[in-house]
Amino acid sequence: MFIYFTSGTADYMEKMRKKYASEKVFILHGEGNTVLVHESEKKSIFATPRKYEVLDSVGELQQKGYFVLNNIPVSDEGRPIFENRFLNRAGSIDKEPGFIAFRLLRPLDSNTYIVMTQWAGPASFEAWKTSQAFKQAHSNKGEATGVMKQNIFNAASYVTKYSAPPDEE
Repeated sequence: MFIYFTSGTADYMEKMRKKYASEKVFILHGEGNTVLVHESEKKSIFATPRKYEVLDSVGELQQKGYFVLNNIPVSDEGRPIFENRFLNRAGSIDKEPGFIAFRLLRPLDSNTYIVMTQWAGPASFEAWKTSQAFKQAHSNKGEATGVMKQNIFNAASYVTKYSAPPDEE
């Protein structure tokens, strides 16, 4: 499975989404930008997408709610360590109220992995961040996996947040 991203104006992204209504395409609005997300086993419908391989997934992405993308630049040498950490995660986020979906995305044309979560709304995400499950998932990170023993990151990670307008019924 692959996920492709492209950016553009909200109007153009909506036209693209309607044009490819038979595909799993989601429109996301962020601060000052709009992104179209295409999840597929096939080649992207976008001319020049940002390309990612889905390494792990939970739930079905939906055209609604709140998306949080944790963008994490990882060195070439650090990729196996990083992937191992996430592929062996506890999975406690999956049981949180308001959780919809999770994707761990390996970059195919950059060094920045994306940990994408989808929530019912911003309040669900904020509740997760203050939960015991969050504290447990982020405590001792790296001791067993070796992440803390070496610097596997090329730069600081950053978070982007988007809202997905629900489909009209």
